[in-house]
Amino acid sequence: MSLARTRAIALRGIEGTVVDVEASLTEGTPGLHLIGLPDAARNQIRDRVRAAIINSDQHFPHRYIAVSLFPISLPKHGSGFDLAIAVAVLAASGAIPAEACANAALIGELCLDGRVRSVPGVLPAVLAAVDAGATVVVVPQANAAEASLVPGVDVIDVASLNTLIAQLRGVPPTDDGGNAQDSNHHATVSRLPGHLDLAQVRGQASGREAIEVAAAGGHHLALVGPVRTGATMLAERLPGLLPDLDHDTALEVTALYSLAGDLPPDGPLMARPPFQAPHHTLSRAAVLGGSTSRAVRPGAVSLAHRGVLFLEDVPEFAVRTLESLVRPLEDGTVTVSGNGLIVTFPARTIAVLTARPCPCGARTAQACTCPPGVRERYLARLPRSLLDRVAIKNRLAPASPAELRRDLASVESSRHVADRVQAARDRAARRLAGTPWRTNAEIPGPELRRRFAPPKEATAVLDAALTGGRLTVRGLDQVLRLAWTLADLAGSTAPSPEDITTAVHMWNSFDEPPGS
Repeated sequence: MSLARTRAIALRGIEGTVVDVEASLTEGTPGLHLIGLPDAARNQIRDRVRAAIINSDQHFPHRYIAVSLFPISLPKHGSGFDLAIAVAVLAASGAIPAEACANAALIGELCLDGRVRSVPGVLPAVLAAVDAGATVVVVPQANAAEASLVPGVDVIDVASLNTLIAQLRGVPPTDDGGNAQDSNHHATVSRLPGHLDLAQVRGQASGREAIEVAAAGGHHLALVGPVRTGATMLAERLPGLLPDLDHDTALEVTALYSLAGDLPPDGPLMARPPFQAPHHTLSRAAVLGGSTSRAVRPGAVSLAHRGVLFLEDVPEFAVRTLESLVRPLEDGTVTVSGNGLIVTFPARTIAVLTARPCPCGARTAQACTCPPGVRERYLARLPRSLLDRVAIKNRLAPASPAELRRDLASVESSRHVADRVQAARDRAARRLAGTPWRTNAEIPGPELRRRFAPPKEATAVLDAALTGGRLTVRGLDQVLRLAWTLADLAGSTAPSPEDITTAVHMWNSFDEPPGS
């Protein structure tokens, strides 16, 4: 047979599209001609496929070989098409039964010796294949664990092209293809030690309350305080207050890490909220996402989707990076362009921003060694537009001896606080049933004011705060969202005047002295 078809998957972000791969052998000048791939990738793929077939002890057809990847206009990046192209060529030449591979989706990169290397994005590719009706997918052996997370599909994992050829022929493989586990994953998933507990934070009652409210409502949070006041400890313990991810969300988060090439080797389902703490020296692309020579990759803000994004010493980040975070923190998505693609990644995270009051981080103003005016200019480096998206602003002060003594008598563990967070989220979920929003922080301002307006007595407190200058029109929606979260934590059906007062303080506390 001189014509054969296989299927591959082209990824655009975490969304995938099935690509029909057709190979035809005809008379003409011998050679492999690829149609529908970027010019820069054609020569590389052609050379890899030809070498892999020959080094797998298979005959490479001495004919004019045309391989077309449909739709032609669909952008295709990466090396994951190698396996589908090689199998299509072999099927067209009669080396393997064409019907054995016609309905399978094949994903994998070929080494010159015929080994099948792992590629990033196997999980979203398999999800796309199943959505398109595929019942069989072939993946690299190193990606088998993540591929098996998808129900309703038979996963065939292969270490080499020879192994796959033998399976398609229905005969035992002649070898295992060597070690194909040298995958391109980086295993850089940010995982916090399991022993982090809120009870380990001494003092800082207002800080503990702030992260509880942030966890319950999905609100962004800023903590400002001198060194050794516990801001980093609080931020690192926030993920422990969040509930487990549901199955669909866990798949979405795992797909993002798969696309970034950051899954551990065994590719487990990420059932816990992720934690990302990018350093301030990282590039804008590392934080927001960017393109490589092969594909568009998610950045830290997307890898923190449904988890926590921790920006430590936030004034040290490049201003352009901070300004670019404004839209993701508000909308829960980030748009990245590159390689001729415009890709939107999910980025619904809880951002925790921490900062010292000045570069030296002295515990008191009297001990500060910074020149006059530096303290004010340091925090002024934060874009106002970014702070407007941060609902909770908290100033931390060194814990007093009295506060430390109180902690010895009664201090709550993360488990107890997490129970309250779960109960508050359950109340919000019942109220938001039938809407696209999961937490109070996600509710758009117009809908918040129209459908979830507080009682009149609470509205009076809002009016007084607006009139007295403690609240701006821009901050009104943030205060309403916070008030609903406080009501959920208290088990109330609607925000009370006290909830509004507390919410105004949380929103405006940068303008108030610590401990006020």
